[in-house]
Amino acid sequence: MIKRALPVTTMTLLLIAAWYIGAAWLNWPQAEEALVRAGHPTGFGDVLGQAYAMKRPILPTPVQVLDELWGSLTGYAPSSPRNLLFHAWVTAEAALTGLAMGLVLGTLLAVGIVYTRTLEASLLPWVIASQTIPILAIAPMIVVILGNIGLTGLLPKAVICMYLCFFPITVGMVKGLRSADPLWLDLMRTYSAGRLRAFWSLRLPASMPFLFTSLKVSVAISVVGAIVGELPTGGQAGLGARLLSGSYYGQTVQIWAALIMASLLSVLLIAAVRGLELVLLGRAGAR
Repeated sequence: MIKRALPVTTMTLLLIAAWYIGAAWLNWPQAEEALVRAGHPTGFGDVLGQAYAMKRPILPTPVQVLDELWGSLTGYAPSSPRNLLFHAWVTAEAALTGLAMGLVLGTLLAVGIVYTRTLEASLLPWVIASQTIPILAIAPMIVVILGNIGLTGLLPKAVICMYLCFFPITVGMVKGLRSADPLWLDLMRTYSAGRLRAFWSLRLPASMPFLFTSLKVSVAISVVGAIVGELPTGGQAGLGARLLSGSYYGQTVQIWAALIMASLLSVLLIAAVRGLELVLLGRAGAR
């Protein structure tokens, strides 16, 4: 246990030290200027203390970010727009909706590619090419197009999430559906089992480990898609909207707190997928 924790602890301490060094370096000119204007001493310790205590620093310290995060989570009701839990829920709702849509789309595409050679030759290159388009370029287009046909709110953000996360699901499911043992497939053909029977009894169970691996990647990507989707909509809720408002008013501490909350949300969703994987694959006897 200690051997496992030591590398993680060491790296965490190094990152925190680098963070404090970076905060001192970036905030130093503004801190020194503020002390000169106020007529205070400008010794090394004075400037360093001011650099770590600025209300609107270029780079806030970990303590400032944690204080902002803790104050937001405990100082307001969970339903308040001032609470990051409220914004995290709005983002999570769009991310999970988009993930579900991506799961359906990716699975259908994978089944078509595996069972139809024509689709593999014609569709798979387009699936790959779709991921070469930057999401920052296509997200406003999706919002505008869906908005013109009366679809606003959750759906445009979910579509952006689906666009990002269907690709790893498609690739993982194609690999998984083809991972079934050829000898077992031949045995099922010997017993006159049809394609549908072989799919449900052999191919789909064999693809489950690949599917959950893809889902753990996709759920993190989906959170990114939800945040990106919140930026062009100009919404008042969501971690993306929180980041946008922080950038408008120069609230860098608020921006970093929202970033940390987004990271925690991704970790939580990945852990939920991992837990579901252990339950389902454990019951199925997978290792």
